[in-house]
Amino acid sequence: MLELSKYSLGVGDRFGSSAGAQLRAIRLAAAEGIDITPVWNKSNREHEIIGSEPADTAVAARRAVEEVGWDGPYHVDADHVTLSTVGRFVDSSDYFTIDVADSIGVGCPKEDVDAFLVRHPELIGEGGVEGLSEPLRIDEPEARRLAGQYLAAAEEAGRIYRRISESRGGSFVTEVSMDETNRPQTPSELLLILAALADAGVPVQSIAPKFTGRFNKGVDYEGDLAAFEREFNDDLVVIKYAVEAYRLPETLKLSVHSGSDKFSLYPIIRSAMRRHDAGVHLKTAGTTWLEEMIGLSEAGGDAYELVRDIGREALGRIDELCAPYGSVIAIDPARLPSESEVSRWPAERFASAIRHQPHDPGFNPALRQLRRNRTSVERNVVANLLERHIRPLFGSERP
Repeated sequence: MLELSKYSLGVGDRFGSSAGAQLRAIRLAAAEGIDITPVWNKSNREHEIIGSEPADTAVAARRAVEEVGWDGPYHVDADHVTLSTVGRFVDSSDYFTIDVADSIGVGCPKEDVDAFLVRHPELIGEGGVEGLSEPLRIDEPEARRLAGQYLAAAEEAGRIYRRISESRGGSFVTEVSMDETNRPQTPSELLLILAALADAGVPVQSIAPKFTGRFNKGVDYEGDLAAFEREFNDDLVVIKYAVEAYRLPETLKLSVHSGSDKFSLYPIIRSAMRRHDAGVHLKTAGTTWLEEMIGLSEAGGDAYELVRDIGREALGRIDELCAPYGSVIAIDPARLPSESEVSRWPAERFASAIRHQPHDPGFNPALRQLRRNRTSVERNVVANLLERHIRPLFGSERP
């Protein structure tokens, strides 16, 4: 098994053009004593939208490593893969985010549920997991309901894991994603999920549950901060218990998907990591794309014309472009500018509309030639990752 470092950062790069800038931000953080492993992630859906191949992501990562002179670990993530899509990633990725959201709630035979609960009597009743904000209480009917909801998903994760292992041996990191659903998972559900994954033979090192509140792409968290804090701390307690009880990898940690720009959560996550001596994997997938657009806007001229054309085209295809992301976006069309309005914006107005500065009156949370303007683009990419994400979450006062 390829081991995942304690702190890791998913640095999505839609066009593979900013990997070097992303890595420079992480190297600057390393000079400040912040050790983070970069993980370049790109999903099958993103490859299909752009027309790229998984091998392109690996090539961009290797080029960045050589360009920056990075000698630390790094990974290339086959993000949100399923059994039908994983095949195209096995040769170029060494990190696999197995997505089984579609298998949640499909049900499984009663005899499978019976056998699972016989193997795991600790899931029924009260107590067993110490250090939670309140004891776990699961009676047998509830345990049966939860097992019926998640066992098929865990078994699907096992099938995907074995498919990868057949091709790569054990030289990869396994993450399991259950976040792209409509209902958050409680710490009790997380415990049952981890027990089921262990039974399915999945050596999961990173688990992405659905947290309470909204994790919309590219904007701050929407929800009850106190509820999230209780849940996140309880999840860390559950993970520590599950590692020992189910012999899961000691490197197992929480993964926060759509974690980019969740500024209000970073102090909570940071405090929880310190309290429990825990790691975290934070995915910042959409951030780089937006910073590239900001950089091109600031460059002006033809670069800004390109950005404005992209904006007008996107507004005209909003339903089509938003459809695949229903669980992780909440865009109010009434707050979007019209195509004609965007056409009249000067470059600095467009940049301020998508740069995530919540107190800037120009910022709009509903709206969000790279080589020629590389200096402007990379300045924004580096500053965004280092100043808005890495330092607030992992900064000088280490977790």
